[in-house]
Amino acid sequence: MERNGHPKIGVYVCHCGVNIADKVNVPDVVEFASSLPYVAIAREYQFMCSDPGQEIIEQDLRDGLVDRVVVAACSPLMHEGTFRHATEEGGANPFLYQHANIREHVSWVTADGELATDKAKSLVAAAVRRVALAEPLERKQVPIDDHALVVGGGIAGIEAALVLANAGRKVYLVEREPSIGGHMAMFDKTFPTLDCAACILTPKMVQVGQHPNIEVLAYSEVEDVSGYVGNFEVRVRRKARYINEDLCNGCGLCIEKCPWKNIPSEFDQGLGNRPVVYMPFPQAVPRLPVIDREHCVYFQNGKCGACKKFCPRDAIDFEQEDKIVELKVGAVVIATGFKPFDASRIPLYGYGRFPNVITSVEFERMANAAGPTGGKIVMKDGSVPKRVGIAHCVGSRNQNYNSYCSTVCCMYSLKFAHLVHERTGAEVYNFYIDMRTAGKGYEDFYHRLMAEGTHFVRGRVAEITDVPQVPEEDGHLVIQAEDTLIGVVRRIPVDMVILSIAMEPQADATEVRRKFGMSCSGDGFFLEKHPKLAPTATLTDGIFIAGACQGPKDIPASVAQGQGAAAQALSLIDSGSMELEPNTAFLTEELCSGCRTCVGLCPYNALAFDEERKVVALNEALCKGCGVCVAACPSGALQQHLYTDEQILEEIRGVLAYG
Repeated sequence: MERNGHPKIGVYVCHCGVNIADKVNVPDVVEFASSLPYVAIAREYQFMCSDPGQEIIEQDLRDGLVDRVVVAACSPLMHEGTFRHATEEGGANPFLYQHANIREHVSWVTADGELATDKAKSLVAAAVRRVALAEPLERKQVPIDDHALVVGGGIAGIEAALVLANAGRKVYLVEREPSIGGHMAMFDKTFPTLDCAACILTPKMVQVGQHPNIEVLAYSEVEDVSGYVGNFEVRVRRKARYINEDLCNGCGLCIEKCPWKNIPSEFDQGLGNRPVVYMPFPQAVPRLPVIDREHCVYFQNGKCGACKKFCPRDAIDFEQEDKIVELKVGAVVIATGFKPFDASRIPLYGYGRFPNVITSVEFERMANAAGPTGGKIVMKDGSVPKRVGIAHCVGSRNQNYNSYCSTVCCMYSLKFAHLVHERTGAEVYNFYIDMRTAGKGYEDFYHRLMAEGTHFVRGRVAEITDVPQVPEEDGHLVIQAEDTLIGVVRRIPVDMVILSIAMEPQADATEVRRKFGMSCSGDGFFLEKHPKLAPTATLTDGIFIAGACQGPKDIPASVAQGQGAAAQALSLIDSGSMELEPNTAFLTEELCSGCRTCVGLCPYNALAFDEERKVVALNEALCKGCGVCVAACPSGALQQHLYTDEQILEEIRGVLAYG
């Protein structure tokens, strides 16, 4: 290992209470570190991340005892920023610091103390050799656009947009459906207070529609995203409504006069019909109809056109085409929500075969006063059920479908039981695995349902059948489940079954993830930067997540996360500028052969080919330091700050020499 001059490296090993010291012999590691080349000081401390621990590092730097720092402690994800700051406070460049993770990578995963100590020594040796080649780097300042984009118009997106707009920022709210509102707009009541969902949501929707700082881009989708934190360029496709938005006043005459009214309503889950010209629901925002081109007779054969004939403002425009809108924003909040589990994937439950087996979302529309049955809970033949079964965890907590708990199913199943009791007087059976009522007032609601006479059967539903085994089952659906409290298999005849289906990631979550440079967890939901300390941030600076796109959650949690994501976005925008980390790629032009291998691989469009000079040009402001181009460059012309080949090789030599 050669370099100009001799660095003076300080090594600081943390006990982390017993998190590290329980397995790693810290004094032994410190003694070993003091024997390494260029190490001027090696110290230990109980909690290096504490103020006194950082002060030790800072004082050694101020006294000139060291000029580079190695900290052996817990994950750099938590404390790299902490120790860079301490290095800078001591008067050194913050990038003359290297971290050795001896908690997550050593003490937490190594049972044998001697082996753990040896591994800790290897990682410290590797960090020392690498930091000896570190170079001072400077962060770049980039301006931040003061506009914000919110993707998704459900309750989380609505809340995020209002927080940003009320702070005086221009907000673009993009929603793929013709109206904002999301799933909450479909609901009748909300648990545990049984408030009217529309009464809570509609005022928020109206605020969004009337807010001078919010531009609602409904019936639109994000097509492409480029740029970087503070300077995102977003292309949005505004789908043709075939309605001139500037002329339409939402009178609804076109909907009334449309003669084709037998299209299954998506909003009503196919339980009712809608016209070809329609608004999803009466309180839609924006209050603009849409013409369903697929089913419109005018688009099929040029006939009809009743809507155009009767429109008093001549707002019908059959020639309208999709329009591309270019936006520049400084921060983005993703609030794209969830999709309901497809219950037909579990054939034993009979969904799609038995007309009176319905999903929770279908029941929500049935129970809604503005729904297809006017709020009446009835079976397909129009009769009122006398016995209703509610099956929890359909698609949740099941290794064959989704292993996670969907959080809300227990509570909305209790809500359904109350609504069935209230409106039909029917007997209700709730089949559950475990009753999870962790929110404020939730346990009280559970006890209320027990007092109302709901029957609770602890056991997963095994099968729903219409084949009777005894005369009293004849003409009924039969729910078969093991009652684990009494240890018997029960067969309970009912008239209707409600399946409490899971919340799943949106079908296009992977596509959205790629557009915005985010990651997904193993279950498909968008991945937060840190599950506890940064639940609304993502690994891509300037992109925040809120609501059920991050994981299953109820309305209060979605609202809170929408507010949190907006607050973080607002903090970023209000700063006016931002420092970019310098761990970007850099180019040695004389080594570049102009092969362009790297250009097509860069996920951030930071590389372009300079036709005049016949070499690659790098935009460091766009570079996120992912390293793909560095790994692919056949000539070695591309390297990365903090991760040069020489530094990585020295780190490997350190592991091999002392491992």
